[in-house]
Amino acid sequence: MRAVLRTQLGGVLRRPARLLLTGLAVLVVSFVVYSTVLAQQITKNSLLDGLSDTPVAADLVVHDGRVTTAMLDRIKAVPGVTEAVGEVGVGGQYGADYLDLSGDPGTGPLARAKLASGRYPAGPNEVAVTPRTVDRLGLKVGSQLSLTLRFDKNGKPQAPAHLTVVGTVTVPGDFGSQLYATQPVVSALTADGSLNQIDVRLTPGADAAAVRQKVSSIVQAAIPASEAADLPKVEAGADVRHAEAKSKAADIDSVFAVVAMFVAIAVVAAGLVATSTFRIVFAQRLRQLALLRAIGANRRSLSWSLAVEGALTGLVTGLVGTLLALGAGHLVTAIGKGAGWKIVSPGFPLLPAVGTVVLAVVITILAVVAPAFSAAKVAPLEALRTASTTGGRKDIGKLRWAVGLLLAVGAAALGGLVLANLPGAHPKNYNPNLPLLEVVASGTLAFFALIALGPVVVRPVLFAAGWPIRRSGPTGRLAAGGVGGAPRRAAAVSVVVALGVTLIAGTLVGGASIKVRADREAALSSPADFELTPGGDAKLPAALEQKIAARPELAHVVPYRRLDVKVAGLDAALDANDLKPSSVPRLATLDVAGGRLADLGPGKVAISDFTATDTGLKVGDTARITHGGKTVGLTVVALFADSAPLGSALVLDSSDLTTLGAPAAGYSGLLADQATAGEQGRADGRKAMADLTGSASDGYAIDVLADQRDQINSELNILLAIAVGLMGLTVLIAVVGVGTTTALSVVERIREAGLLRAVGLSRGGLRAMLTTEAALYGVMGALLGLVLGVPYAWLAVAALGVNAPLTLPVWQLLAVFVVLVLLTAVAGVLPARRAAKVSPVAALATD
Repeated sequence: MRAVLRTQLGGVLRRPARLLLTGLAVLVVSFVVYSTVLAQQITKNSLLDGLSDTPVAADLVVHDGRVTTAMLDRIKAVPGVTEAVGEVGVGGQYGADYLDLSGDPGTGPLARAKLASGRYPAGPNEVAVTPRTVDRLGLKVGSQLSLTLRFDKNGKPQAPAHLTVVGTVTVPGDFGSQLYATQPVVSALTADGSLNQIDVRLTPGADAAAVRQKVSSIVQAAIPASEAADLPKVEAGADVRHAEAKSKAADIDSVFAVVAMFVAIAVVAAGLVATSTFRIVFAQRLRQLALLRAIGANRRSLSWSLAVEGALTGLVTGLVGTLLALGAGHLVTAIGKGAGWKIVSPGFPLLPAVGTVVLAVVITILAVVAPAFSAAKVAPLEALRTASTTGGRKDIGKLRWAVGLLLAVGAAALGGLVLANLPGAHPKNYNPNLPLLEVVASGTLAFFALIALGPVVVRPVLFAAGWPIRRSGPTGRLAAGGVGGAPRRAAAVSVVVALGVTLIAGTLVGGASIKVRADREAALSSPADFELTPGGDAKLPAALEQKIAARPELAHVVPYRRLDVKVAGLDAALDANDLKPSSVPRLATLDVAGGRLADLGPGKVAISDFTATDTGLKVGDTARITHGGKTVGLTVVALFADSAPLGSALVLDSSDLTTLGAPAAGYSGLLADQATAGEQGRADGRKAMADLTGSASDGYAIDVLADQRDQINSELNILLAIAVGLMGLTVLIAVVGVGTTTALSVVERIREAGLLRAVGLSRGGLRAMLTTEAALYGVMGALLGLVLGVPYAWLAVAALGVNAPLTLPVWQLLAVFVVLVLLTAVAGVLPARRAAKVSPVAALATD
């Protein structure tokens, strides 16, 4: 056995390039695994200060209780205290807008706001604004504004504060509605002595423990014993920042936990690619192995020598991948520091590095076991044959057939169980965890069934996908024949490609379905860019609606009225409105669960799904609607999939709402869109509306609904992009597998290539043939992935119980298909060029 082992390992060490090529997928996954660890370290270490809302210079923090300006004044006088700053914030009404006024020193280590232009507020009634507030509200240096900060117990506004803008400041979060002033000014304007917290900076060399004790005494003396629950905490600034950062870093850990899940999938893909690679490598060395058997090596010693070779491959590629990741991590931090970023080096996490190398060894050992024991069964007579005559076995055996069919039946049974128990439109007390787990289990069984039955499944897929290629000419027929001649190899590579495509296609379909659901909800709750509503029970006069409609900065101005009504069969009052869906672009094409919105008119009503569920009404029924003793019978012509627009239960025609008692002289609100796209168009539209309402005494409110809609869309798009990017790891491994397989098959089929060249195939034709073969792996894998990914995505969305419609992002799926085929084709280019360089005579002489 030792002699066999020395012979095998000697061959490996003499050809290190083959070793790295064999374990290339393992090298890539080792790089990915350790890079993920380093990325987590860099992120957490670099953002530790940024994750905290407390200034770095704060040595002590008084917070989490009743904090007052009286405490602040006494703390400032404590020996050893250089600076103490009170944090305070209050909201106020500015015409139709609601603004946040915050107290901040503006200068010094404890400041959060940084001066950008003008000067920082110093005197009474002076404020600074953020850049986005300037854009949205037109407030700039020198502007005057009246801000209502006080209201009586009945909610009636008191005398407003008259403020002057003296500067602009940058802050960590600019939402377009922020003012800043010094803390004493804010406290004086509110006539309220409460603060959010006090940040304390100590004199260098001061006894921190003694100062903290003195500050604690001041705090305790200010709060009566009977109100101990309101006693604030006095903590070290470092501890507060660490707690805040740890709380937010937990989100980072959660994100990287999700990343780890996708990395685990990439590890599985790498194992499959490595298994396929070892099968090809051992098949190429079939004659050598047979010669070893002929001179006395037994199966056991041969199997163990091949397994040790696999472990050595894992050790080398794991080390190389880990070292490359370490170098990349430190290179990124060096570049970041050179660019002025606050980025911290990840160091050298030793245990994760060792774990990554061990993982690589384990992957290769698991991957090499089956090919090694299969290769060890070679008979000594195989020494008389060439490797190419044995590499195209097409059967899979009865046991593999049985296992594959059993897995397929299990997958179908679990999928059927989920289908049979799908929730209705609005399930009560529904827990999606078990159904989703069943979906994942079904998908896993289906994938393993595909692995088992792969050589059989790829034949009809290749027949369908290769039909246009075979008709393209001799080169296409040769390429299709080359792939079909080794179905096991084709299945092993295509299955890994299919895994990546399944995950990406599932994510795209699921994400598109959820996004349609989110867009539908956004259209119902935020059907326009702006909504104008009056304060209290006031109404919008028709004259104001006409003035707003005349402004060029605004478009699609649509007023509406609301009324609380009752529907026969329900005791609770329901909100009804007369918003005409066809007048609002985002509602004009809104999907409905039944009927048609176009049929809405006098004597007709459209109802929410909740209303239909509670009353039993359906399209065509007559709904008896009552308000203040007046009753009308309206025909249900449409059923919304969720709520009605603006969160209402019913949408009626204006004439019917007037019949029920809605005032005809005024409106409950008004919707409008910005006339031009972009942030400037939004700011202009909001300002135009504010110009007409800012001086009104009824306290109109302007809600920028487009901001809410954009935020939801942005979050969904970011999540979808991250998910697709993470799943792209599996595709990366698959592409590496295609390149490795093509490269090794070139070596395996060198005599075949020489024979083709000898009978007249040009170098370009040989390159095209091998590149087309690589692309065919991508085509077959992509088709299999789409067949699995789309149904399982729909099943998962349905199992969530969120009532999202199945949506096929056809262009995105087509893009994934095309890109993947191109990537796999590119992976075969270099091996194809290498094969084309070998002369026919040399190729035919190769054993």
